[in-house]
Amino acid sequence: MSTTPISEMSLESLFGDSLTASLCVNIEKGTETWVATGMLVQQLESFTDSVVVRENDKPIGIVGGKDIIIPLVENPNSSLFYNTTVENVMEKRFPTVTGKSKLKELVGFWKDTRRAFAAIPNEFSDYSALSAKKLLEVGIKVRTERSISKLPKKKTITFNEKDTIGEVLNSMLEINARRLFLADSNKFINDRIILQKITEELKCLKETENFMDLPTSEFNLEEAKNITEDLRIQEISKIMYEMEHPCVLFQDQIITPWDICLSLLSEDITEYEN
Repeated sequence: MSTTPISEMSLESLFGDSLTASLCVNIEKGTETWVATGMLVQQLESFTDSVVVRENDKPIGIVGGKDIIIPLVENPNSSLFYNTTVENVMEKRFPTVTGKSKLKELVGFWKDTRRAFAAIPNEFSDYSALSAKKLLEVGIKVRTERSISKLPKKKTITFNEKDTIGEVLNSMLEINARRLFLADSNKFINDRIILQKITEELKCLKETENFMDLPTSEFNLEEAKNITEDLRIQEISKIMYEMEHPCVLFQDQIITPWDICLSLLSEDITEYEN
């Protein structure tokens, strides 16, 4: 039986052939931000989770939900979407790892950057994407008795029905959270839901003059999946892997793929099924 923590194992040994299976989603420099926003509605919480900005095929940065929301709060009108191009909002670092990188290096890098995305060179002389959801593939294969009740408890940040979307967005940025829960419920709002409302109903704010004053009751909240059993890491990983937008509620505890990423750093998780 191995005594090496899986956090010390390389990404290629953990993922095998599936390591480069999730190709990056790309957008060209010079493209207006509304295009990237529509793409993010499809990609956030998926296996890619961000959009890669390219110039002449070369990656020069990435755009995630936060990269739209920060300038949106500063200037909540349609000019962000129609008079701004992606290179003006993107994260200019293009984070890369290799198959030799250890799991703890990847998650450690994500903790430092507060952004769970990395690109990895693939067999097509291009890049594939790694995200928190992608790491659930590792969670599914660990062999541990550790259960979700043993995951670190974190405070649930909530909002009220009377709150405006501006108050919600400011809370998200203040605590660097992508998801807030409606008080006393399993319903939540996140960056994807907000961007979806902006692109599909508000025509990238051409349809509203006072976006930040909109009540949150006008947004289509989603529900976290309620789990009543104290499942093991591998079991909860499988459930979330199969969810389009993974978020689970166990008692008063919210669990997302990021919690699984952090749990995989535990030195007592040493058994792994290849």
